[in-house]
Amino acid sequence: MPTPVVTTGSVRRPRTRRNVELALLIFAMIVVALYSASVEAGMIQKVTPDFWVPIGATFVIFLGMHFAIRWLAPYADPVLLPAVALINGLGVAFLRRLDLGAAAAAERADLSPFTGDSVRQLFWTAAAVVGAVVLLFLMRDHKSLSRYAYTLGLVGIVLVLIPAVLPARFSAINGAKLWIKVGPEDDPFFSIQPGEFAKICLLSFFAYYLVRKREVLSLAAKRIAGIDFPRARDLGPVLVVWLVSLMVLIFEKDLGTSLLYFGMFVVTLYIATERVSWLIIGLLLFFGGAISAYFLGASIGGPFANFYDRANIWLDPFATADTTGYQLVQSLLGLGTGGMFGVGPGAGLPYLEDYDQYVLPAVHNDFVFAGLGEEIGLFGLTALLAVYLLIVERGLRAAITVRDSFGKLLTGGLSFTLGLQVFVIIGGISQLIPLTGQTTPFLSAGGSSLMANWLLVAVLLRVSDAGRTPVTLGSGGGGVVAPPQKLAEIPTEVVR
Repeated sequence: MPTPVVTTGSVRRPRTRRNVELALLIFAMIVVALYSASVEAGMIQKVTPDFWVPIGATFVIFLGMHFAIRWLAPYADPVLLPAVALINGLGVAFLRRLDLGAAAAAERADLSPFTGDSVRQLFWTAAAVVGAVVLLFLMRDHKSLSRYAYTLGLVGIVLVLIPAVLPARFSAINGAKLWIKVGPEDDPFFSIQPGEFAKICLLSFFAYYLVRKREVLSLAAKRIAGIDFPRARDLGPVLVVWLVSLMVLIFEKDLGTSLLYFGMFVVTLYIATERVSWLIIGLLLFFGGAISAYFLGASIGGPFANFYDRANIWLDPFATADTTGYQLVQSLLGLGTGGMFGVGPGAGLPYLEDYDQYVLPAVHNDFVFAGLGEEIGLFGLTALLAVYLLIVERGLRAAITVRDSFGKLLTGGLSFTLGLQVFVIIGGISQLIPLTGQTTPFLSAGGSSLMANWLLVAVLLRVSDAGRTPVTLGSGGGGVVAPPQKLAEIPTEVVR
């Protein structure tokens, strides 16, 4: 007689953890509100009645995202939204602090909360969250991205190359050609950084390609020092991406973007094959290319000259503290002034006394971490980095939980890319690596980075929802098997 098959009956519905998400979101907004109140107390010696307005508006935006997740991704990770909301909210509050600092002391108490960079960031936050909700609505299954992998790959390459082929007046800011600008060269009324969106498109293609080629790329030719190295014929994809990253370094004049693209491909390749040799090959190729570009810049100049200059600033910024090294020197001085615990919210000096110039240029975007570091110190920055680390960890956990290979590679690559972007910008302002044109995710002013990273969060939420959604015994979905409430309640059916 055939073996009886047990099918599932009524099971206990696992908790979605959405109430946990709501509680964490409220806690995050309380932290942001306390920081905002501390800023006003430090700068105005009182807390104005409308200090809560931008924070309240920010909370309403994130609360809308929370309810959208309840509807569209009920089993998504409950920590992702509150962690991102905390950083995004602190970014809005710090920009409000910069708006107050740009005003004369006598005018700060009456400065409207609906003016300056902070309200623009608030609008961009609303647009980014709406974009994330739309993506969650349209992408009910993350595997649908694999159907458009080649199209997304082509779109990603086009987005990367557009700033490189445009004239500098339409694409260059501080020497790096990463933008598309519309309007006057010195003060454009609209600008977008297409590379921020390219990373999601390219990672979708990388994940699809590596799922199909994983077995071939896992083959080993030689074993050296206990590490299996791939066959020479399989180095083609890495060499192609390496050449593209060098073109970004040379023609777009930015080490950080080059490192970001090449790093996310190599790490995704490592996740797919579990071969440490790919990481070793990737590091050797990238550092070999960067060093070669430096010496070519010293000898022949041309397209290599900008990277050579940036590398020299990095090696000794104080040698040109009054000119090209000014930004990095001021960043280091700000971090040093902050010390362990900071000078206090609102007590830093990002502006000159006449309120016409920054002491720390670009403190609202590229150097926002240095500006914050002066006021909250090493302890505060460490806590902020821990929140970033938590986001990356939850993304990697989603990659482990989901059952399909495409989802694992896509989510693992996106999580690593977010962490790498944070490393690149913080490494630049702390003189660990040469300065880059990258923005601090969710913290810096600007719409491109904010919208692209919220789309990234939407993908993480969708994949984590797929991995955490319970499935019944015998179903073909991917997720966690829901345990029965009681054994006696499971109806059985004998198939003969």
